Amino acid sequence: MKELWIEIDESLSEEEKNKLLKTAARDCDVVLVGAKDVKNAKKTGAKLAASSGEIDIRVLGTFDEDRLNELKRMGRAVAVKLTIKGKEDQKVAIKAAELSPNYIILSCLDWKVIPLENLIANTRGKTKLLAKVSSIEEAKLALKTLELGADGIVFKTSNPDELIDMAAIVKEKAQKIELVSVKVVELRQIGTGARVCVDTCEFMKPGEGMLVGCQSSGLFLVQAEVHESPYVETRPFRVNAGPVSLYTLSSPTKTRYLSELKAGDEVLIVDRDGKVRSTNVARVKIEWRPMILIEAEYKGKRIKTIVQNAETIRLVTTEGSKSVAELKIGDEVLAHLAEGGRHFGTLVKEEKVIEF
Repeated sequence: MKELWIEIDESLSEEEKNKLLKTAARDCDVVLVGAKDVKNAKKTGAKLAASSGEIDIRVLGTFDEDRLNELKRMGRAVAVKLTIKGKEDQKVAIKAAELSPNYIILSCLDWKVIPLENLIANTRGKTKLLAKVSSIEEAKLALKTLELGADGIVFKTSNPDELIDMAAIVKEKAQKIELVSVKVVELRQIGTGARVCVDTCEFMKPGEGMLVGCQSSGLFLVQAEVHESPYVETRPFRVNAGPVSLYTLSSPTKTRYLSELKAGDEVLIVDRDGKVRSTNVARVKIEWRPMILIEAEYKGKRIKTIVQNAETIRLVTTEGSKSVAELKIGDEVLAHLAEGGRHFGTLVKEEKVIEF
């Protein structure tokens, strides 16, 4: 299992640090902090790494052979931080690995693949290599290099949502999004509109699809085209998602408009249990088709979506799926509800937004 470390910047406010620590306690293997933050970080119960203090892993800012050997004799877990700028730095990293510290934290300027490949090949089994990254793109590169990838990631961010997204990538575990059964209260044909089919780089199965909706606070689970029909072939890579203006989730914490999606972009596949996996868009196809408005209610809250009015478009339910052509008032389908508003797709829970 790959490890995820979060590095807490000492310059952050106490409020920012506490929010990160709360998320890290749930999603991270180790929290890397400065000496002055050790006491506060210990309250979370998370495993700690720092250069000093009462911590689980002692971090050496440079490779010091004598100090490393001393700490090992004392039975201490040790991580050595190294920056790779050129060939000589690679030699230092390989030498450090020969002494078998528990971890080597690598910072590669402008993230180069070849240095990491060399170090993975030369240090495998001697120590754990952790790649210091600043984005999900860098993390994916580091985790897949030479097929084996780094043993883990050290991520520096001030945004808890970014940390949640990184955890989903590093742990390769299916994060869960809460889904509830909402009751259909209105169905209305509304004419023709520009409908988006999202073709992905994955196969989906019954009960899987994408979350889409007219409101960012209420997204319906539209099933991929996996249902057998005597009239058309299945397209298990495709979700017939709805008009161009609908919201969809591109990560567990961020929405995008369907109109913004293009080949290579990331989108989320969600199943009826709320399990999430990420994939990429292979292509987006927009065609003009007749539409149907679906309005549903949950505990007094009303949400809406619009989809193509066709037998092959199906909404996911707790036990199966139902064609929108067969949908009736009183039927229940699955949806994801969220409070707050969105600022360029990012959830702002404190913001009050009214959507009709």
